[in-house]
Parts: sequence; C-alpha cells; structure tokens
Amino acid sequence: MRSRGDAYEAPAHGDACSMNTGNKGNGTMLKNRQLEAWTGKFGDEYIARNEFAEWKVPYGIKAFSAILEGLDIQSVLEVGANVGLNLHYIGKVLQGTPRFYAVEPNRKAFKKLVSNSNLNIEQAWNCDAFNLPLPNSSVDIVFTAGVLIHIHPDNLNRAVDEIIRVSQRYILCIEYFSHEPQEIEYRGKKGMLFKRDFGSFYLDRHPNLKCVKYGFLWQREFAIFDNLTWWLFEK
Repeated sequence: MRSRGDAYEAPAHGDACSMNTGNKGNGTMLKNRQLEAWTGKFGDEYIARNEFAEWKVPYGIKAFSAILEGLDIQSVLEVGANVGLNLHYIGKVLQGTPRFYAVEPNRKAFKKLVSNSNLNIEQAWNCDAFNLPLPNSSVDIVFTAGVLIHIHPDNLNRAVDEIIRVSQRYILCIEYFSHEPQEIEYRGKKGMLFKRDFGSFYLDRHPNLKCVKYGFLWQREFAIFDNLTWWLFEK
C-alpha cells in the first residue's frame, strides 16, 4: 500500500512558503522496515544529531568544492536531504542560481527543510527514493550522502535506477565503503545499515556510466562527515 507524499514548490512573487499535499509530482512512500524507522521516532532522533551550525560550513564548502570543481551545474537534486545541510554547502560552493530540488521521507525533517529560506529550494517532496517525482533526465546532478547505506539490498536496484533516470548528466554517490557487502548494527538496531562498494554497484548495474572521479572524506580532515567514499559518475 502506498500513500502520496507531500510536495513543496517555492512561492512566486515573495509569497509565504507553503506545503500542499500531493499537488506536484507523484512522489509515493513504500512500506518497508527501513522507511518505517526513518519516518518515525528513529528518524526524528537523527535530526537532533545533525542540526545546522556555522562551524560546519567551512568543512562542507571544502568537501563539495573538491567534488564539484569544474562542473557546469544548473540544477541539483538531493535524495534523502534531511534538513538540507548538504544543499546549504553546495549553494555556497556554486554561488550562482542553481535550482535546488530535494526528496526527504521523514516529515519532521521535510518541514524543517522547506521552511529554511536560506536554501532557496525550488521544489521538494516528502517521499522516498523509489518513485522520484521528476521527469527523465530533468536535473543536472542527483546525489545521495549517507542514504544508500540505509536501503535494504533487496531495494537498492530500484533506488539507484530512479536516481539514474532523473539525472540529466551527473550522479554523485557519497557513502560508507566495504569491499564486500555487509550489514552492521546501527545505533543498536539490525537491518538498518548496509555497506558495500557502491561505485562498483552503480557501474555493474549501469555499464554506460563513466566514473569521472572519486575520493575519500577523511573524518580527521572533515570533522562533519564520517569516513566516506565518494564517486562522481557521468551519463
């Protein structure tokens, strides 16, 4: 059973921000153990651990400056945006007028995301990664950061296929790395975190992708991130 996700569209002519149930796109929410946790109290607790703070901004700018250097990007979609920290950093890096889009399944995080006027989000949806409410090849770059690790391996194909579908050119994947797929306990819960070589997963499933570059966000250098591997792909 699916329920239609809420959608947000940036107001025109300086009108107040609003959320309207199902008025844009076709974002939906699947039922599975991971989503039930992330859309409930477990997900709400994550928000409290990842609030905005000015001291975080230089780290975010440094990380995304290296990742996005040299790219011509006019539109960005983050899948699993939470309260929008990564979009804030990217906005500082691009310093232009890119169109920001976001998908976030946790309703509390979604409300904080769309109420943040500093993010200049054009459109956002309170839905999951499995039915992205955008047309094919509609956004210059689509990315996840610490999201695919929380999707059960049985559902990973579907999420990745959707990310590829809506990307016009680039896909950025920032996740935990493991040579072999493995599940590890996450905050006392099983079935909530799955590590693997996500770069190889993308290339094996979509061989036409080109890996433009890749790297590592070492927590010793980037205090706001865990030790994360990233890959930038081009369609």
